[in-house]
Amino acid sequence: MIAVLKRLVIKDLWMKLFSLGVAILVWSTISIAIQKDVAPSSLIFGMGRDTFYDVPVEVQTSASDTRNFRVEPKTVKVTVEGDPELLQTMQSKDIRATVDLRGMEVSGQLTKRIEVSTPAGLKGVTVVPQQVTIIFTKGQ
Repeated sequence: MIAVLKRLVIKDLWMKLFSLGVAILVWSTISIAIQKDVAPSSLIFGMGRDTFYDVPVEVQTSASDTRNFRVEPKTVKVTVEGDPELLQTMQSKDIRATVDLRGMEVSGQLTKRIEVSTPAGLKGVTVVPQQVTIIFTKGQ
């Protein structure tokens, strides 16, 4: 019985130690990411993350659309991820939060998902809120 246990532990010992080391590395990375509230890829690949508040929501309509409307909320919070050097020079005006109404013949009220555009080298991670309400008002 002892010989079987000894063989079980000793056989491929280096592979088992290597696997244990990789498991500890993965666990540590995820643990640190959870504590710092960042994506694990940020720690591994050196990516930064920043949040921009009061990014205005832009509405895209066709040139022939003469309807009046208002957007609620007018601004959103956007979190972006990417190269830390780009993030240092980034301003909220560099981010575009848009809602596309082209080709939509709706009156009253409409809820639409927000699309985010960021400069090259960065990507939008989260948008809060994810949707806006478009309220169409009577024209003058």
